[in-house]
Amino acid sequence: MRADNTAHLRSAAQRRSALARDRAEAALTELQAGNDPITVAGLARASGVARSWIYTQPDLLERIHRSHDLAPKRPRSSAPPAASDASWQRRLELAHTRIAELTSENKQLRHQLALVHGQLRSERVSPSKTPSTTHNRSSEAARTD
Repeated sequence: MRADNTAHLRSAAQRRSALARDRAEAALTELQAGNDPITVAGLARASGVARSWIYTQPDLLERIHRSHDLAPKRPRSSAPPAASDASWQRRLELAHTRIAELTSENKQLRHQLALVHGQLRSERVSPSKTPSTTHNRSSEAARTD
């Protein structure tokens, strides 16, 4: 019969949970000292705990939401920053290169398609010998050997 180790397991789980809570609270306090908005993912990353665990802690979630309410509102820019001329030039070069590659590939595929159409047309015009005729001739050749 096995010994009942549930008390030890429960104790270890409680210690892990307490350590996680301490790390999360310390990280939250540190994040609140900064001016950046606090998110669950940011807190999880800073404290080394799982996001899913933070969602099970209503008081931590409340502190995160409160920090959003207290944080100064920053106006958001509606337009992304403009790309530089060098960036646009590089994009155009890449686009032209890709167009040239696709044009070449299309030319090759059209050529292959034309060859296959030609083969199909020649088979329709002069069908190859039927399998029975081919079989009979190979049988006759075998007999003459």
